[in-house]
Amino acid sequence: MDKINQIIELLREEFPGLDPKPSKADPLDILIATMLSQNTTDKTSYRAFMNLKNNFKDWDAVMDAPLNKIRDSIRVCGLTNQKALSIKNMLKEMKKKYGRLSLNFLKKKSDDEIYEELLQYNGVGVKTISCVLAFSLGRDVFPVDTHVHRLTNRLGIAKAVTPVKTFEQVKDKIPEGKKFLLHTLLIRFGRKVCRSVNPLCGKCRLYDLCSFKEKEFYAMKEQAEPKENNFIILEHV
Repeated sequence: MDKINQIIELLREEFPGLDPKPSKADPLDILIATMLSQNTTDKTSYRAFMNLKNNFKDWDAVMDAPLNKIRDSIRVCGLTNQKALSIKNMLKEMKKKYGRLSLNFLKKKSDDEIYEELLQYNGVGVKTISCVLAFSLGRDVFPVDTHVHRLTNRLGIAKAVTPVKTFEQVKDKIPEGKKFLLHTLLIRFGRKVCRSVNPLCGKCRLYDLCSFKEKEFYAMKEQAEPKENNFIILEHV
């Protein structure tokens, strides 16, 4: 069994019964929810997303709203000015280009065509588009956020300085049909055990497979019991 399949099996033991499925939510909803989730927690970005849903009738109303009203709705999730402006401008550009605010036409396009189409919008990057592909359109892709970037590099699957470069290095290494599963497993494991600060290496199922240079140091430290944080915003949109 190769290393990635070993990692998947060990993580499935860590999270027994986990069988993640794409939400099949509206692709524009997933796109905006992912934009809101940048540089904040899933719980606060979900609150911001629901504020937009509750405060405005639809995305057309968000597009037409004064910028300060959009900022007020998403203030809880940070980077308010940047996110509000990106969302409003993106919606205006989409309305002008497509005639209506819907991304359902993407369902008929290839992954490469979708990346090309959505990368034209400011505030939308490879990870955001990958989330739309995986969580809304059910495509076999591997979104790389900060947790996934950290773990894949610590495990030695990638050797990259940015999530985008990690994505390029690992996207073709993961067995077909297991990319979405591995993504969700790594996010949960990154929150519970392989944390960015004080990782719980002494309690890690992946210790023998890991290339993290400081794992022995952290394994010898006294460590608290892992705490699970299983709320992933894109599973609730």
